[in-house]
Amino acid sequence: MRDFFASLFFGGTCFLCRGGSRGLLCEPCRAELPLLAAELCPRCALPAPAGAVCGRCLAEPPAYDATIAVLAYDFPADALVHALKFGGELALASFLGKLLLTKVSGRSVDRVVPVPLSAARLRRRGYNQAAEIARHVAPGKLDVDLCTRPLEAPAQVELPWDERRRNVRGAFRCRRGLGGASVAVVDDVMTTGATLDELARTLKRAGAARVVNWVVARTLPPS
Repeated sequence: MRDFFASLFFGGTCFLCRGGSRGLLCEPCRAELPLLAAELCPRCALPAPAGAVCGRCLAEPPAYDATIAVLAYDFPADALVHALKFGGELALASFLGKLLLTKVSGRSVDRVVPVPLSAARLRRRGYNQAAEIARHVAPGKLDVDLCTRPLEAPAQVELPWDERRRNVRGAFRCRRGLGGASVAVVDDVMTTGATLDELARTLKRAGAARVVNWVVARTLPPS
């Protein structure tokens, strides 16, 4: 069935190289996906010796408790995320969501929450890419209406890193109490972590006992 729909949407060609493919990506392009290494900080998913908590998270613990990411935000992962986020290629949500599912399968949480968009941005884009990915990760626990983003603000990608935290301060609202629930927050890309940190603070103020990030791609520092 997956191969049927991939052929239907993409005409039997690989989304990336446009060569012949039975699925959304051909095997060579799939093999090029930049899977993250095992030695990552369990809190922020940046490289850390022996997979220990990194110095930054020890010195300034974020509000979220853990991060699980599948890919480095590098080619061709960045091309896939960009096409979903800005190109309307919604069939990629299934591919990326199932890729994320392979990493988080078996993890127990009470609710799964996509990072919300402001109403204005949602109208312009027509969909929330984080919500579309989350539908393929844990549909039975998905709560797309739990959190809102009342104010429109400049996109994080447009700002220097040191301004991103200020840009999202107070950006989110939680509509219901969480009463000690564990919550997984789904997003397409984690860069500085400022957005996810602010959303985790909001969820914990609403009563969440634990907040973890489930993200498709993680931006890594320059090597």
